[in-house]
Amino acid sequence: MAEWNKYYRTEDDEEAEEDGEEAKADYKYSGRDSLVFLVDASKEMFIKGEDGEPTNFDMTMECVRSVYTSKIISSDRDLVALVFYGTEHSKNPKDSFKHVYVFHDLDSPGAKRVQEVDGLRGEKGAKQAAETLGSGDTSLGQALWCCSNLYSDIKLRLSHKRLMIFTCRDSPHGGEADLDKLARTKAADLRETGVVIDLIHLKKAEGFDVSLFFCDIMSPPEDDNELGLQVEPCGKLEDLQKRVRAKDLKKRAQSRLNLTLGASKVAVGVYILARTATKPPAVRLHRDTNEPVRTKTRLYDNNTGNLLLPSDTKRSQVYGKRQIVLEKEEVDELKKFDDPGLVLIGFKPMERLKLHHHIRSALFIYPEEEQITGSSCVIAALLRRCSERGVFAVCKYTARRNTPPRFVALVPQKEELDSNQIQIMPPGFHAIFLPFADDIRTLDTPQFPTASRSQVDKMKEIVHKLRFKYRSEAFENPALQQHYRNLEALALDLLEPEPIEDFTKPKTGEMEKRLGPLLQEFKDLVYPADYNPEGKTAVKRKPADGGGAAEKKPKVELPEAELRAHVQKGTLAKLTVPVLKDACKQFGVPTTGTKKQELIDALTKQFSH
Repeated sequence: MAEWNKYYRTEDDEEAEEDGEEAKADYKYSGRDSLVFLVDASKEMFIKGEDGEPTNFDMTMECVRSVYTSKIISSDRDLVALVFYGTEHSKNPKDSFKHVYVFHDLDSPGAKRVQEVDGLRGEKGAKQAAETLGSGDTSLGQALWCCSNLYSDIKLRLSHKRLMIFTCRDSPHGGEADLDKLARTKAADLRETGVVIDLIHLKKAEGFDVSLFFCDIMSPPEDDNELGLQVEPCGKLEDLQKRVRAKDLKKRAQSRLNLTLGASKVAVGVYILARTATKPPAVRLHRDTNEPVRTKTRLYDNNTGNLLLPSDTKRSQVYGKRQIVLEKEEVDELKKFDDPGLVLIGFKPMERLKLHHHIRSALFIYPEEEQITGSSCVIAALLRRCSERGVFAVCKYTARRNTPPRFVALVPQKEELDSNQIQIMPPGFHAIFLPFADDIRTLDTPQFPTASRSQVDKMKEIVHKLRFKYRSEAFENPALQQHYRNLEALALDLLEPEPIEDFTKPKTGEMEKRLGPLLQEFKDLVYPADYNPEGKTAVKRKPADGGGAAEKKPKVELPEAELRAHVQKGTLAKLTVPVLKDACKQFGVPTTGTKKQELIDALTKQFSH
């Protein structure tokens, strides 16, 4: 008989499940994502920019490589393809399409593909591209037709189908009506099959006019918050990668619920805008075949050894020294509080929402027009009125049938765009979980000496000098970055992983330069004259009998023979840290640190030969 706690999940379990739920269900229920890069290989793409800027082709290959590596790490089951058009040589199924070169078919990205894309980067890559691809006539219609065949050859279930065109030519056919008509027809055929066509237009000297041709090729915005065509072309690699990431990023709802507003209901999607980045979990492999191993759990009777069916087990809870037995259906009924959804309770002024009310990461609420028609209009009106009046909505939130309800504050957020008209903040509501009474506790804080007014004022000056504009994306997790660099080096057969820069470490040199004399002034105000930050307060030595300087402890040098004897016997640990330090200095042994074990390892390595 199973205990109740094994089947009852706490709020922490629910939060952890919400964080990982989206990734688990991606492929099982919705299928795989697919992305085709359709890259212009004309001579204009290989023209170098001003002041030594890379060519448009080189920037595109950098961007393709970035997407390949990110797919390998985050979603290795997605399908990616790389196709060139406007080439001299042709390579496609049965060579049916001229001047179209299928460099990579639609398949999962891997280390070999990354290495092949690396071969097309830089000056050497441009030479290899000229030999392998070449530049010839252009027929975008033939290229789109070839991409359509790539999609039709895939037998897997695909959830998102996207095609990105990289080019710096706003009129690829030079105004030839027949070629333009063929391209428009094939683009319409692709859109009818559910393929989203995006234009990533690159910078050129005369400017890029989207209205000449590509406005009839591109897909319309998928949602109201989609930006559709970008007016300004990409001139820098950072802008190009940001734009591709914005297009390729999955926008899947964690769940879809109804928001009840009195007697009416609208549909909303629940999204997670920020999630803690963690190392991927380890995968168990079969020791003989190296194939992934699936674990299955079975329950057996202790007495007979027979397999137990789900109907043979019951749940129990000890209450008042009595074991209460419940059926699984009864447990499920007890755990059901309400149907999943959001119910509007009322409104409160924004000043009533305090910073200490934050008890867990917030969710994001966005309308789902496909579920209930008119939801976008209602949510937009609610968002506008809440923003104008400076209020937030209080709602009862039930995530699932078997989870207890929570009270959330729906805080409005307006849409924000950057200088390139790329959305950086979507419009919608942040669902902030409000604490219950027992979540707020009075703590017995320890008592410390109170700082004086002069000390506080001096620290204010220091804080003012050290202020900077904080951006979370500017500080990468060094442990994660090193982990993925190591994996990349193993996958690509690199001699050593690419070095990383730890942005979490303070820039002490720049900080001291900014502060100037303020740092020493603060030390003089707070710390005593004999304060030693590296250890205990320094104790003055007693003067010698003769009134001269204090006597220094004689430095004892360790003979090399004795040191080698300690290494052979493994008794270096019996020596003190100062003796080990002096030995390292005496024999010129390089060390990686000042801890005792690090000193022992360095000496052992030096004298073990």
